[in-house]
Amino acid sequence: MEYHHGMVEKLTIITERVDDTPLLLAHMERMGLPSLLDEHFPTHGNWKGLSLGWTTTVWLAHILSEGNHRLSHVQPWVEKRLESLQACIGQAVRALDFSDDRLGDVLSALSHDTAWEGFEVALNGHLLRVYDLSPQRVRLDSTTASGYGSVTPEGLFQFGHSKDHRPDLPQVKVMLATLDPLGMPLATMVLPGHRADDPLYIPAILQVRQGLGRRGLLYIGDCKMGALETRAVLQAGGDFYLCPLSEVQMPADRLEKALAPVWSGEQVLTPVYREQEDGKQECIAEGFEWQETLTAEVDGQIITWTERRLAVRSQKQAQAAEAALRVRLEKAQNALLALNERGRGKKRFPDEASLRQAAEAIVAHYQVQGLLCLRYEEEVKERPVRRYRNRPATVRQEREIWVRVRVDEEAVEQAVRRLGWRVYVTNEGGERLSLPQAVLAYREQYTIDRGMGRLKGRPLSLTPMYLQRDDRVTGLIRLLTIALRVLTLLEFVVRRNLAVEDVPLTGLYAGNPKRATRRPTAERLLEAFQGITLTIVQESHQTSRHLTPLSPLQQRILALLGFSPNVYARLCTHSAKPP
Repeated sequence: MEYHHGMVEKLTIITERVDDTPLLLAHMERMGLPSLLDEHFPTHGNWKGLSLGWTTTVWLAHILSEGNHRLSHVQPWVEKRLESLQACIGQAVRALDFSDDRLGDVLSALSHDTAWEGFEVALNGHLLRVYDLSPQRVRLDSTTASGYGSVTPEGLFQFGHSKDHRPDLPQVKVMLATLDPLGMPLATMVLPGHRADDPLYIPAILQVRQGLGRRGLLYIGDCKMGALETRAVLQAGGDFYLCPLSEVQMPADRLEKALAPVWSGEQVLTPVYREQEDGKQECIAEGFEWQETLTAEVDGQIITWTERRLAVRSQKQAQAAEAALRVRLEKAQNALLALNERGRGKKRFPDEASLRQAAEAIVAHYQVQGLLCLRYEEEVKERPVRRYRNRPATVRQEREIWVRVRVDEEAVEQAVRRLGWRVYVTNEGGERLSLPQAVLAYREQYTIDRGMGRLKGRPLSLTPMYLQRDDRVTGLIRLLTIALRVLTLLEFVVRRNLAVEDVPLTGLYAGNPKRATRRPTAERLLEAFQGITLTIVQESHQTSRHLTPLSPLQQRILALLGFSPNVYARLCTHSAKPP
């Protein structure tokens, strides 16, 4: 916007949305991202302008601020923030540095496996040191990301079991290892979408070992981590594991045998309590444990170790399963009795065999086998037949088959007492990981699930993917796992300092400014900086800058993150323009 005062002076006013960009850039610079990216992904001599490290860092700021990773949206975003970006990073910034081709080159660079592995190792070490993190627990899980890439025999995009409930779209598989309690990624694997989950755990564990250079960690995963080979690798390497066993590894008959002392009253159960927000203790589970000796071969060596097996009954899961069972029983009874209905449009069964087949199909459909007593009865009825023309009136005998239904209460009671039970296994000693601690540790699985949700949904929005080249798909997923690190660390630092201060944070929730929280999310913390604007007034002899004043909430968030208001104030430096 330009104003002319007579024929002498020219006034230009530039307005830029700043929002959370300075905070994100300062946070990522502390994480060492620009320098580590430049160190591990060197560019060729034809690369001009902003370095790959700073190009990637600014792109990450765009992704986290806008919730959009599409390449074509970055250059227009940068064009509207050139002054503020240059003030934040202290370098000249051109919009051309963020063209589609340049960003595509960034993704291709990130797809180089050797360079990425070195970068992850260096980044993990830097973050552990800078943020004073003490690794103790690592979680592993996988997910799928659907897209519109072409399916080729050796390509990443393949059809497989979709965790997005989109079997019509090809997908890639992503394996993550994250650090507790942050949920911060430690290792990332990008694989073809049809790969099975079970074989992915050992490579992920080896990547974490290389990246952290530490042993004696507790690895936590779902039942797919429970393969004997995976547990043996962890045991042989001096690490620990905690995971549930699948129904294949712990069949119903073996579980029933293990639970027999509970039914007889010989086995005492240990309660598991969890503290609620109001400070009250709630009993969430109960269980017992026993030990078994295992033997397996690792790298040609036979190892033997003692494994603890924890049989745990979840209260809420048992209650929900019982309620679902009662509903299925009722529906099955109604469907079975409907077989006896007579009338127009109702199917008639000529013999007991056909009726039995229909009844057993209903029982199987509602999964209530062995819980209902079915009895079949046959009745012969005489049905009058009216006279018709030359045919006299007669009486016809018809056989009718009925099914009678009764709930086997004893069988239902036995089924109900088996509900909610699950067996967990660990090689960690009881003095360091008691049964209640193991249950609570596993139930924190939502931390990695939440990270997966962030990766695939808001704010990182990985799915659906429209990229076609496999190298760029790999690079994009790796880029977004860096963004996930940014979010988890930002959130962790604020929560840790709030716990030290013991004063909750207020003002984050629109419409309820007095609502306090000690566990704010990174998304809400960043949202608190929306609306900050930089105004640049250019006159013939000088340029002045004006920034929206920081609110008390914004200043406190900066302080909790260990930043001074100068993160934003440096945008307001006045510069004299020579005449």
